[in-house]
Amino acid sequence: MFQSLATSVRRKLMLVVLATTFVALLISAIAMAVYETRNYHSEWIDDLSTQAELLARASVPALAFDDERAARENLSLLRVRPDMRAAAIYLPDGRLFASWTDGRDEPHEFPDAPGEPGHEIRGNEGLLHHRIVEGPEVLGTLYLRARYGLLERLTHFVGILGTVMVASLLAALLLSAWLQRAITRPIIAVTQAAHRVMDTRDFSLRVHRTTRDELGYLVDAFNAMLAEVGRRSEALEASNRSLQHEMQERRAAEDALRLADRRKDEFLATLAHELRNPLAPLRNALQILAVAGDDEAVAREARQMMERQLRQMVRLVDDLLDVSRITTGKLAIRREPAELQSIVRNAVEQVGPFVTARRHALSVQLPAEPVIVQADATRLAQVFSNLLHNAAKYTDPGGRIRLQAAVEESAVVVRVGDTGIGLSPEALSQIFEMFAQVDQSLERVQAGLGVGLTLARRLVELHGGTISAHSAGLGRGSEFVVRLPLAPSVQAVSPHAVHVPRAGTSRLRILLADDNVDFASSFALLLRSAGHEVRVVHDGAAALAMAAEFRPQVAILDIGLPAMNGYELARRIREQTETADTLLIAVTGWGQDKDRRQAREAGFDHHLVKPVEPGQIEAILESGNLARQQPLA
Repeated sequence: MFQSLATSVRRKLMLVVLATTFVALLISAIAMAVYETRNYHSEWIDDLSTQAELLARASVPALAFDDERAARENLSLLRVRPDMRAAAIYLPDGRLFASWTDGRDEPHEFPDAPGEPGHEIRGNEGLLHHRIVEGPEVLGTLYLRARYGLLERLTHFVGILGTVMVASLLAALLLSAWLQRAITRPIIAVTQAAHRVMDTRDFSLRVHRTTRDELGYLVDAFNAMLAEVGRRSEALEASNRSLQHEMQERRAAEDALRLADRRKDEFLATLAHELRNPLAPLRNALQILAVAGDDEAVAREARQMMERQLRQMVRLVDDLLDVSRITTGKLAIRREPAELQSIVRNAVEQVGPFVTARRHALSVQLPAEPVIVQADATRLAQVFSNLLHNAAKYTDPGGRIRLQAAVEESAVVVRVGDTGIGLSPEALSQIFEMFAQVDQSLERVQAGLGVGLTLARRLVELHGGTISAHSAGLGRGSEFVVRLPLAPSVQAVSPHAVHVPRAGTSRLRILLADDNVDFASSFALLLRSAGHEVRVVHDGAAALAMAAEFRPQVAILDIGLPAMNGYELARRIREQTETADTLLIAVTGWGQDKDRRQAREAGFDHHLVKPVEPGQIEAILESGNLARQQPLA
């Protein structure tokens, strides 16, 4: 292709040079031919007129003395002129006086009478009539006939011009060949580079400049164009890559949003289902208590049923609160040295009734030596109780659950395994995501909100550890592995990590302030049944007045009280000398970290979130003889 292009450019360049040269030569030849024609004609006339003038002067004596012989001798002198054909002298009356011819074979006919002075061209011959005068007298007329060789002259001239033109065209051809290399080489190089760029998309190619003329400028402009196109191409490709990446991220975000929306809908449906499930047994148990009468066995069974369902509702509400903390990024822990064995035992105690109800065999293997971790004992116990609760829930009744803890290098590894329904590979990849459900069918035996494992993972990460799930497949059980770093050094174990046994408690004066009359009355009944003296009020102002009068050892206060909120009430109680050492316990539905911080700043010793287990209050009352040095629970 490039060869044909080169041939085309060279042929065109050659044709341009040759055509230009030929046209220039042709115009020059025509001009010179016209000039030569006019010059020859002028010279011929001048020469013939001069000759006629000389003969006319030489013939004056012959005419004056009527000497015909002398006249012929004068005319015969023309024989030295090869182009002269004939000559004659006519008398004034028109008679032929003397004549001369060049002696050629063809006869020559003289005109009968002379013509007017002047010249005339007839083909290849010319005629001239010239007056012979002597002073004012006309003695006769001279007639000359000569060869007019313009055609021969032009033929010879054209031959010379043809030779010159051929030589000039040959020189132009050689010059064009040299110009072709100088002109077509950069053009062909630019063309080749352009085609290579089109084929390979390689904008780094450059054409070498060999001249400093316009072609060199063309090469520089082409190289600059390649550089600019390369930069723009790279920018366009980078923009395309960025756009593709953004599109992928957008599609991923849309998929995540759709998945989150679907899981949200599933979560709300599951939440409604899970909240309705305990309500039905609670309502039934209330009806049973209403009709049981003196049947203590039936009443006890109803109370146990209500307790179980209430615990389930409390667990659901706690999960919802923790979900709120996770989504807002406010989930926090208070880490301090704690004994792992105590934390695990607390978790086992929490899920013990549920494991027993499911008739599972639970085995716990802990290190013989105390293992100290830097942890929030309550939150870490929540992680293990969550894992054990899930193991019991997703294992058919009569299954086996195991918890094993061992120290590996600088970490403690806790494994919770079961013989339950197991996990598919798809479920393993999303089991720790928010609202993820292992079984989403309507026929599932056990359900949940799908937040427990998400919460567990977040809590473990806050402790600087990791949690992972393993399963051999559906129906083959599962295992969750928690890895936590050991504490840098062995320190005293936090009192919150140790379960406080329910021992006997001395009779205490307790002030209970809550605007929920049913809660206050029922809780006061429980405290009185434990032997304590209890005073109940339903607003903050009445609580402050009662505190000054009653001087309670313990004050259980709600936060959202009318007339005076719980924070202000706590500060006012601390300001009074007679109640400055009162143990203040906040029992409220506000359970965010900022709520705990505000309670601590207001002077509360403990912060409990409703619903409160009676055992929690008992543990506080039994611990440390009401020592206020303990941090908020």
